[in-house]
Amino acid sequence: MVEFKRLFDALYYQQEHYPQPDAVAEKKNGQWIKYSAWEAIEKFNLISRALYGYGIRPGENLAIVSNSRPEWNWVDMGMMQIGAINVPVYPNINAEEYIYIFNEAEIKLLFVSDELLFKRIQSIRHLIPKVQEIFTFDEVKNALNLNDLLKYADGVTQQQVNDISAGIDENDLATIIYTSGTTGTPKGVMLSHKNIVSNIKSAASVLPIHETMRVLSSLPVCHVFERLACFLFMYKGMPLYFAEGVETIADNLKEVKPTFFTTVPRLLERVYEKILATGKKLTGVKKTLFDWALNLGLRYDPDKNQGFLYNSQLALANKLVFNKWREALGGNVIGIVSGAAALQPRLARVFNAAGIPVKEGYGQTEASPVIAVNLFEKGNWRIGTVGPPLPDVEIKIAEDGEILVKGPNVMLGYYKNPELTAETIDADGFLHTGDVGIMDGKFLKITDRKKELFKTSGGKYIAPQVIENKFRESFFIDQVMVVGENKKTVSALIVPAFPHLQEWCTANGLKFETREEMLANEKVLKKYAEIRDELNRGFSDIERIKQFALLNDEWTVHTGEITPTLKLKRKVIMEKYKTQIAGFYREKE
Repeated sequence: MVEFKRLFDALYYQQEHYPQPDAVAEKKNGQWIKYSAWEAIEKFNLISRALYGYGIRPGENLAIVSNSRPEWNWVDMGMMQIGAINVPVYPNINAEEYIYIFNEAEIKLLFVSDELLFKRIQSIRHLIPKVQEIFTFDEVKNALNLNDLLKYADGVTQQQVNDISAGIDENDLATIIYTSGTTGTPKGVMLSHKNIVSNIKSAASVLPIHETMRVLSSLPVCHVFERLACFLFMYKGMPLYFAEGVETIADNLKEVKPTFFTTVPRLLERVYEKILATGKKLTGVKKTLFDWALNLGLRYDPDKNQGFLYNSQLALANKLVFNKWREALGGNVIGIVSGAAALQPRLARVFNAAGIPVKEGYGQTEASPVIAVNLFEKGNWRIGTVGPPLPDVEIKIAEDGEILVKGPNVMLGYYKNPELTAETIDADGFLHTGDVGIMDGKFLKITDRKKELFKTSGGKYIAPQVIENKFRESFFIDQVMVVGENKKTVSALIVPAFPHLQEWCTANGLKFETREEMLANEKVLKKYAEIRDELNRGFSDIERIKQFALLNDEWTVHTGEITPTLKLKRKVIMEKYKTQIAGFYREKE
């Protein structure tokens, strides 16, 4: 009898309880390639034998730098099954972060997905001396391939692997995940098998998932949220299909027709923006119906009975309009969990009204990662909150509002940093999350990051995320950061949603050669001032945005203003735009 106690037990458990012919699937050359649970097990067993044959031993650190694909999972489980530690790394971080992580973690072997990543890593090879070899998943000229590693399996028996595997305890270290580092160098979060498995079992006990459901994975597996999700789906016997990439998600959804998947708010925003763009092109009765249904959706509130008329209209809108939204997601979706960032309430309202159940959750890498999640039963979810705590997770709100978390999911500590570990996990075992929140009945509500709160010169605390989330509800605003520490007033750096702004300019007879020219135009500035004034209404005078600057360039991971999980690197942005920020206050302080 297989017991799910270590992460690599997940597929063995599936094979014993509900073996799937398509346990894992990927699309190659236009065709979906499916692997049964047993085929998947054979693949990662072969990798375990090869790693052992190469000379990898328990406790050694290896890294994967790759897009999400089946090989990622095979190598991940192959490592862990012989006690090696997987250090997953985002493909899109900068060279300095690669060097820091590979050297601090003393990485012995590297696995990369393709030629581009191989060349990026190869260019810093002389700065990562402990890396012995780099193996690629794709065939890359002048590079060792995964198949070259597999040759080391010769002469190693599966019994040797099984003997090592049998000695791996649930409390042993399984992975070191480096956080994105919004305020400094990345920190290595040490998670045991028990940390993540306990979180998987807690999530499985409250989510409506089972072996008859199919999943599309589109988030990076190196992120702990999607990694947990993949193991959760394997454990529950749910066929796991990997999307080809962000640009193909729409097509993959229609092909796979998933019933459940995980996502981040930015992807939902893009889906919503495409729906709105389609609606704008409609004319006549179709346009009237679309606008009517959208307005109904934006009024949706699961906690409020809006009467027979509203409910009847919403039912009709679902038949006439929202059914097309559901078809765009494959037509079978009965559950979506959104995490990694705050979900705008308007998105939660309109998608749930449209019969697309989107539920927001909350977590941290240090908590393996899920802390709380809105559930799918009536009365167990509330828009604007991140839901009730998971079973086995205890939440306490400190006197200063910080969210404290305790449970079997709390990390072992930070790699090579016992001082920071002691600062983060107190003597009672509570993880200090750095997030500020309140309990709204049984629901947890996040209000801000403790470290991101700042005081104005008048001594008033400002929670920037609350203001930023509100401003990002505008179709004209893509990214925004609030500033004003030790200043009399609050200001904002704004990256416009350029496609939407361009449409508005065209509709208003405005033509420009460059973005700079567009953003300097008086009519454009007046438009954004009107948007600011409208969005400011919900805030107190001290919280209202007084000055703002429109920026030419989007903030990206590559250019360094945001982390791979799309969080703002506030210090980086403030330094980059210090001239604009100084301009807000030059004549006012």
